[in-house]
Amino acid sequence: MTRVAAVDCGTNSIRLLVADADPATGELVDLDRRMTIVRLGQGVDRTGRLAPEALQRTFAACREYAGIIKEHGAERLRFVATSASRDAENRDEFVRGVLDILGVEPEVISGDQEAEFSFIGATKELAGRDHLAKPYLVVDIGGGSTEFVVGEDRVRAARSVDVGCVRMTERHLVRDGVVSDPPTEEQIAAMRADIEAALDLAEETVPLREARTLVGLAGSVTTVSAIAQELPEYDSEVIHHSRVSHEKVREITEWLLRSTHAERAAVPSMHPGRVDVIGAGALVLLSIMERIGAEEVVVSEHDILDGIGWSLA
Repeated sequence: MTRVAAVDCGTNSIRLLVADADPATGELVDLDRRMTIVRLGQGVDRTGRLAPEALQRTFAACREYAGIIKEHGAERLRFVATSASRDAENRDEFVRGVLDILGVEPEVISGDQEAEFSFIGATKELAGRDHLAKPYLVVDIGGGSTEFVVGEDRVRAARSVDVGCVRMTERHLVRDGVVSDPPTEEQIAAMRADIEAALDLAEETVPLREARTLVGLAGSVTTVSAIAQELPEYDSEVIHHSRVSHEKVREITEWLLRSTHAERAAVPSMHPGRVDVIGAGALVLLSIMERIGAEEVVVSEHDILDGIGWSLA
């Protein structure tokens, strides 16, 4: 057993996993798993820079995580940063802040590396489940980007495209600094066109339509599952490996895109930090399912964070 700590800092959230990893059994036993919405990617698509207030929110979460990591006595720590910090001109400021707080330099990984971690995290425990046909298409819908990975026991092809719930919301649904509530048909159509163009790009290198099982990761997908199951609160155990039909995803996406902020916020399983961006995230998922003809999505709570953990073991 190796006690590892993995931090995944994305565009919308920062997450921590402290776990005991046993490479002999393929088991990763959680000791602490948590997520904080920090919206690090606030305005990056428009300005090309990380906003000062976004950096402060992220550093505050890092200080909290540093205490948890020390408390559990993790032997190894890896901090991975993804889309927003890849795109930002002032990412050196971000790197210095994390290094000061956690004692490790954040690795600003490529989209391909991000895709590989996601695939390992999502599929390692699916081995031996004969009812899930291969190849898998693992789709990680983040805040700033979406990763597409096709593979059986290992990655065969991967691509990251700049379509995520925060980026799509800021690019298409914000007017005069305020998110449209609800968006207009024209805004939704423009967002859909952007997503379809990104899918075209992904298909240039990843055989999306060869997939036999679609595995969906990250907050947009897990939240759709929670809504589909009408959960009284967010429950990771119930959401993990749940299945949501194409028809249900379509129904939920349409509701999210015509609902008001207050209506979405009233959903008991909805994290407050997702209220404004969940419609865009759900539309990305729906568009993918329509593109590949998927009848359902298998929802996984295990993703890039678990992949990072395994890389330490």
